[in-house]
Amino acid sequence: MVTLHTVNKTPFERGSLASCLKYAACGAVVLLIEDGVYAAVTGSEGAKLLATRAHEIRICVLGPDLEARGIGAARLMAGLEIVDYEQFVVLATQCERVQSWL
Repeated sequence: MVTLHTVNKTPFERGSLASCLKYAACGAVVLLIEDGVYAAVTGSEGAKLLATRAHEIRICVLGPDLEARGIGAARLMAGLEIVDYEQFVVLATQCERVQSWL
């Protein structure tokens, strides 16, 4: 069963990302949205956490939320997939479950 995990909190505010990565099964999709996109910035603590699971899970980040926060693609860690709202909907329909980490 493939699960889409959404993380909307910055890793500097809460432990949502760490909890998500602890419980996400191999093959899961993790989508960073809202302030969760800060975890994707190269060199951040969030990026270090993501790198520990990058070989086992698919990591996506919502492009409009990056743009709203002034984070350009050049500042992101390697291996991420930037998705738009339409692709977000497709992910949600392709995955059997959606788990939101608050």
